[in-house]
Amino acid sequence: MTDSAETHKVRTATPIDAIAERWVDTELDLYPEYRVYLGREGREGEYADYSPAGAERAIVEVKKTLREIDAATPADAVDEVTKMDLARELQLTIDKHEAGFDQRDLNVIASPAQGLREIFDLVPTESVEDWGNIAKRMRNLPAAMDGYIETLRSGIATGNVPAIRQVTEIIAQASKQVAGTGFFFQLAENAKAGGAELPRSLANDLAAGAKESAAAYGTLVDFLRDELAAHAPQRDAVGREIYALASRDFLGATVDLDETYEWGIEELARMVEEQESIAREIKPGATVAQAIEFLDSDQSRKLHGTDALQKWMQETSDRAVEELSRTHFDIPEEVKRLECMIAPTQEGGIYYTGPTDDFSRAGRMWWSVPEGVTEFDTWRELTTVYHEGVPGHHLQIGQATYNKALLNTWRRNAGTSGHAEGWALYAERLMEQLGYLDDPADRLGMLDGQRMRAARVVLDIGVHLGKTLPDGSGPWTGEYAFEFLGNNVNMSEQFVRFEVNRYLGWPGQAPSYKIGQRIWEQLRDEYARREGADFDIRAFHKKALDIGGVGLDTLKAALLE
Repeated sequence: MTDSAETHKVRTATPIDAIAERWVDTELDLYPEYRVYLGREGREGEYADYSPAGAERAIVEVKKTLREIDAATPADAVDEVTKMDLARELQLTIDKHEAGFDQRDLNVIASPAQGLREIFDLVPTESVEDWGNIAKRMRNLPAAMDGYIETLRSGIATGNVPAIRQVTEIIAQASKQVAGTGFFFQLAENAKAGGAELPRSLANDLAAGAKESAAAYGTLVDFLRDELAAHAPQRDAVGREIYALASRDFLGATVDLDETYEWGIEELARMVEEQESIAREIKPGATVAQAIEFLDSDQSRKLHGTDALQKWMQETSDRAVEELSRTHFDIPEEVKRLECMIAPTQEGGIYYTGPTDDFSRAGRMWWSVPEGVTEFDTWRELTTVYHEGVPGHHLQIGQATYNKALLNTWRRNAGTSGHAEGWALYAERLMEQLGYLDDPADRLGMLDGQRMRAARVVLDIGVHLGKTLPDGSGPWTGEYAFEFLGNNVNMSEQFVRFEVNRYLGWPGQAPSYKIGQRIWEQLRDEYARREGADFDIRAFHKKALDIGGVGLDTLKAALLE
């Protein structure tokens, strides 16, 4: 099976494309926030129904679309991939619903507790009308929050409740939004349209909306503290059944979790050995810790303040885009624009948001800098810019968005963490191979990240499946996870705390990076073996990215079968 723009210069939409397009329209109807991500007009300021009734309505549509796609006959290779991956995603949605994933959807980074607020980071803010929509969204947030709380409450009745650690952390997060200095109040107070003051009536609407949104987060805090906490288990592990389903979700592939755990231990050892070797290049005879101490004292490698961080991110990204577009990749003009941003929150994540479907909003790299962190080391973070930007997420997602001649709307916006994050780690190693990390300090930074990702495979599977520790001393526990990660990264205590809490509450996601990289490399190597002397890695990359963000099992089928 092939699925490449090279073999489909012009393509007429098919019945399967129509099914996929209708499914996107259905999603836009069920989840109005999705319109913001795609840059679609309509339903401004509205939220999805986060209640159990909303979930039931959604699953009816999922099952209906699954029946349609199962009955459809592919017209070409592109259709084969669309049918395979859309059916995979729809069935997975059903499986997760039946397993009660919605009822336990509370974690420190990617649950409705964050999403209800984070949508404000992407909404337009240029005009008076835009701010009117923001005021409307603020006023609609309480109802969405009530539906979310109702869903979490339904989990209490079935004994399907997130761990107490996640409950406690979200109480702390949400409490920040309740305070007078919280996000909503700041947004309303600083609102301007084109630099001009807003009409008084609209300013008053925003102030009222901010108060209502903050109160909704106060309601969440009260529910978590006074009701859910009493039922939340102390044990962080979710167990093999839930974990296997979560892993399948994030990878778009089914892997042998026990074999992957053992591979993770071996991969971590390889990363440690490589890191120790480069440490000795940086300072003869130095350990990794000593090399890091040496680099951390180098003022020429430091940035002070978030303004300097943002400027450095943008300059580094722009340079990579300009150079790589001349030498190693064919990057469309629309995809060359990438905006590097400091996020309005202080939660500790670094993430990417894709462009709108028409590129009116560019792809964006976001850095959520933890409170109190004011210094940044370029040797640590250079590889992160390549990971989030080009040739990482931005090239991958931007190329799929651009590829309208081949891919329907669903294909341009679908994807899994294993595909996206696996590619981004693959891209980091590619930049090393292309000479962008020739400085041993920058390579050490890249390996610091790679070592962390390998450690996450071991930690995440280990904790949630109750595996034996690598040294055989006993079973994994959530508490030991903090010590383990701290021993394998050279970052602040705040970072380690945030990261481990993320893994414990979002099972299967963190390993998808390194496992995804492994699968990407396996696919490339097998593709090269089959092509023999005709193998062209640039052509392989184009062909693979032209497929779009599918599950990794689908990617394998599209490239090799």
